[in-house]
Amino acid sequence: MDLTDLLFEIYPYAKSLHIMAVISWMAGLFYLPRLFVYHVEQAQKVPDSLPIFVMMEEKLLRIIMRPAMIVSWLAGGIMVLTPGIVDWSSLWPWSKGLSVLGMTWFQHWLLARHKEFAAGENTRTGRRYRMMNEVPTLLMVVIVISVIFKF
Repeated sequence: MDLTDLLFEIYPYAKSLHIMAVISWMAGLFYLPRLFVYHVEQAQKVPDSLPIFVMMEEKLLRIIMRPAMIVSWLAGGIMVLTPGIVDWSSLWPWSKGLSVLGMTWFQHWLLARHKEFAAGENTRTGRRYRMMNEVPTLLMVVIVISVIFKF
């Protein structure tokens, strides 16, 4: 069995794993900015809650979001390498790819904000985090439209 045969053989498994990982990753990308909003707006009102928020954010990033992002990239890479799956002369793989890079950037932005919270150095408002919460939604729309319509 050569590499091409192997890629075709594992393609449905890679695609299934990719979809599951993306769902998990997106859940984290949607939830973490909301946690930041609560961290900014509610933590001061509830005594001793700051370490709880930091711990929740850390676990979401480390246990769910990071592994889901890595599996999304790996499974997506397998699909991209499978011959005949991607028409590189079309616009859709490039718009999807740029959007995935945007999501990856957003996760790193969230990680940097978490580190600021953990160090007690957050300077952003709940409103800012609410606005940033729209970033993964916009990227998701581009990705889904790109993959479904294959323009």
